[in-house]
Order: sequence, then C-alpha cells, then structure tokens
Amino acid sequence: MTVDARAAARRPLHLAVGGALVVATALIPSAESVAADQTSEVTIPYTCQFPSGAEKADVTIKAVLPVSAGAGEVIRPADVSVEVGLERSALVRFTALEATTLSAVAELTVRNSVGEHAADASWQQLEAPAVDLPAEGEGEGEEQGDGEGDGQGAGGVVLTATGDVPTVAFGSPGRATITPAGLGLTLASFTQDGTPTSPPELAVTCEPADDEERPLARITVRDSTGPAAPSPSDPAPGEGASEPPAKPARPAPGLDPDAHRKIDDLTEARLEALDDEDPGSCPIEIPPEWVMTTAETYAAGYANAVKLDGAAALGPAFMKVVLNKRYINDSCASTVDVTSEVEFEYQGKRQLPPTKATFLSYGFMPTTATMVLEQVGPPAVVQTHTVTNTPTYPEESTVTAQLSMRLYDVKVNGVPLDVGPDCRTERPFEQVLKGYGQSYPPAGYLVAYGGNLTGYAHIPPFKGCGVGEDLDPLFTSAISSVGKKADNYTKMTQAPLCVATNPEGPDCPPKVPKPER
Repeated sequence: MTVDARAAARRPLHLAVGGALVVATALIPSAESVAADQTSEVTIPYTCQFPSGAEKADVTIKAVLPVSAGAGEVIRPADVSVEVGLERSALVRFTALEATTLSAVAELTVRNSVGEHAADASWQQLEAPAVDLPAEGEGEGEEQGDGEGDGQGAGGVVLTATGDVPTVAFGSPGRATITPAGLGLTLASFTQDGTPTSPPELAVTCEPADDEERPLARITVRDSTGPAAPSPSDPAPGEGASEPPAKPARPAPGLDPDAHRKIDDLTEARLEALDDEDPGSCPIEIPPEWVMTTAETYAAGYANAVKLDGAAALGPAFMKVVLNKRYINDSCASTVDVTSEVEFEYQGKRQLPPTKATFLSYGFMPTTATMVLEQVGPPAVVQTHTVTNTPTYPEESTVTAQLSMRLYDVKVNGVPLDVGPDCRTERPFEQVLKGYGQSYPPAGYLVAYGGNLTGYAHIPPFKGCGVGEDLDPLFTSAISSVGKKADNYTKMTQAPLCVATNPEGPDCPPKVPKPER
C-alpha cells in the first residue's frame, strides 16, 4: 500500500496511553482537514430522565463545518457547543441539596450518513462551566430565556458545553448529513462555599422528544473525478465512520502549557525532513517531560504451579506506574508505541503481598507454604502497541517483570519443615503477561481501564532451602519448570488506573479488582 507521507505526517498525534487518553493536551488541528466555511446550528427538543421523572430540555447544537468536501477527505468540526436549557422543575433536586451552582459534562451521539450508509460517533467530554442556580422563587411563572450572557434563563439554567470532537470522512460522493441523536449529561452541583453536594453528581440520559430528523449540517461530498452524485449506487465501505476522538479536553496539572505547540512544531519539522528521506515511516518521539505522568492501581490473580497440580493466589498487588516514559507516534504507519514502567510495593518493599498456598506434592502429600514474589532489577516494563487507522484502535500490551520467588513457613502433611530464611529461586525469572483490547468502544485489556493479563513463566531451580539438610532438590523437583519450558500459567486482573492528573476521578483512590481464574 502506498502511503502519502506528507499527508500522513499531518495527522493529529493521538496522546493515548493503553487506550485511555489520560494525558491532556489540546487537539492538534490536522492540515488535511477541510477548511470550514459555515456555522451550522440546530435546536432540538429533548426529554431527559431525572430521578423525579421526565423533564423537557431545549438543546442547541452549533459547529463550524464545510459546505462541501471531497470523498475521503477529513472533516474536523470546529467551535462545537451544546447548549442545554433546563427548566426550573429539573433543578429541584439540586436546590434541595442547597446547591448554588451547576456544571456539566456532555456526551452527544451524532449520526454521520451518506446515501443508505450511516455510522454513529460520540462527541465526548464536552464541558460546561458552572452557572448559578436561580434563588428560591426567582423567575417562577416566567418563560425560560435564552440564557445569553450569564448561562441562566428565567427560572431555569442554560449549560453551554464545549470541547474537541472526532473527525469524520465520507467515503463516497453524495449528500451527507450530520444529525444529533442521544445526549448524556453528568451534572455536578456545588454549595455556596464551592464544595460538592452529597451526592456530588447526577447522570442523566436524554433523547429527542419526537421522531423528526433535524440535521445539524448537510455537506456535499464531491467525487474526485467530478461533481457530487445525489445517490451513489456503489458506496465505498466504511463511509460515515468517525475517527475516534483524541481527548480529554481538561488540562493535566503540571503538563507544559505549550506542549501542543511543541508537538505541532515537531510534526512540521518531521514533515519537512520527509522531502529528503525515505517516506515509508515518519515516527516522532515526544519528549517525556511533555506527557509523562504517574498513576496507581491494584492487580490480583492466580498462578498455576503445573507440577503441583494447584494454583496460588496473587495479590492484591499495589502498583506504582509511570506512564509515557517513551512515546512514539508514527503517523505514516498509523501506530503509536508507548513504554511505561511499574513498581510493585508492599509495606515499603518491592514485592507482592505474601500468599499462602496449599498443594498436593507429588500428587498425594499436602504441602502448605507462604510464597513471596519479589521484584528485582529495573522496574517492570509495559509496552503498548496501538493501531490508529481503524475506528476501534486495537492494541496489544505486554508487561515484563523480573521476579524472584521466596518460600517460608512450609508444612508437609501438617508438620513444619524448616527451610531457613533464604529459600528462593537461584536466579530471577522473567514473567511476561499480555493483554489485548480496543479503545473504541473500550473492550478487553487497556492499561488505563485495566482488565485481564495472561502469560507463562519458567520457574528456575531453588537454592538456600533447608537448615542442616539440603532441601533444594525437593523444591526444585516439586515446583521448578521442566528444563526451560515456561509451563506455569498466570492470570492477573488489573483495576483501572488512578491517574495523578485526575485525583478526583472515579478510579481514585485505586480499587482492588476481583481476580478471575
């Protein structure tokens, strides 16, 4: 496949980390996006489901969009806003909590269609700043105004959510439409002194109040060889499919405020260099000080000791994560490769919590032991490879850790066996776990969202076991892998990351996952 390197290098950099976009920068405008030349606007009546019942809401959606575009050309909606007018009756819940201000995060579903083909896109993380709630008795009996200027209509409020949204490209000529559909709101309320109410948030779903189709915009999609056809008979596959959004819009504390400009400069410099270089690849390595951040999480699971015909529980292991130690975006190859690091920690030590396991040694003798997996050498490495030229953003994550296994408090058939203080594998072993997932919609394993990781490990022979007698052969024959075969299966379940840049997020403090066998 031939790649237009100059065009590909202008694609926006997707600052993803294992599928979750946890490092916030402004979206970088794509040079291949079509120049917008009209402001589109539509007002749609919605019905929103509040705990007290259905409430009406007038929603006005605005965006700057082109009148026409070529088939396959990337369209980036600009200056997007979603104005949600809530009537006074919808605010009773918040005033009962003694709230004085209300903010929101909106997620709007839009349907991109051309001819008989359509695909839904999600305009997420549109944020509406806090507006004042009307005082008791204020504006009662009046019609709701447009809320212009102060975000408040008579007796109600108007929340105006803005942010960056995904691009769209229509694959075939014809008349394309972008039509708003379902709307989700996360409403956050605050008291007079700025503290969140209890509960602090309310999730509300809204749907258009009737079946009338009200497109936000109609765009003429031109054939590259001639004028647009009103109804193409052989549409190309994938038309109307949206590129997933590179978000979030909320800036991360500590992130260089000029990071997006610097990244844009790097992109342009690489673009110029392509004139004299092989255009087959155009990787850009982002300086870690622009995007690196920290996170915490837990993981728990089971490790099978094949020769013992049993499994030992692992964790919950507390993990300290450094995200984006290395970040390489290759626009021409449509890939992103991210390297992060993990340190295990238990009571100030680099290890997983001790775990007690019971096995049947040699198939008949019950043996119990306390096992500790200690982290040795450098931090564990997390490598994530993401493919960005498909709507789902599939990715593979590989976690590689150097561990040592130590045994103590051993009992055979209920009788203590003194193995000494340093009964362990004679050398560290490598534990490799892999996870597979996709970003849109989130599924499978993603570094930021968590999920299941699986893999095998080769357990080396033991040394230092026994007091007064050499028990190394006993544990080597009972536990260690045969030859160099990695036959000990491990399955770990990781919880979502609690990211330092979002300490008030739903995954903070970090949660302990339920392990899966």
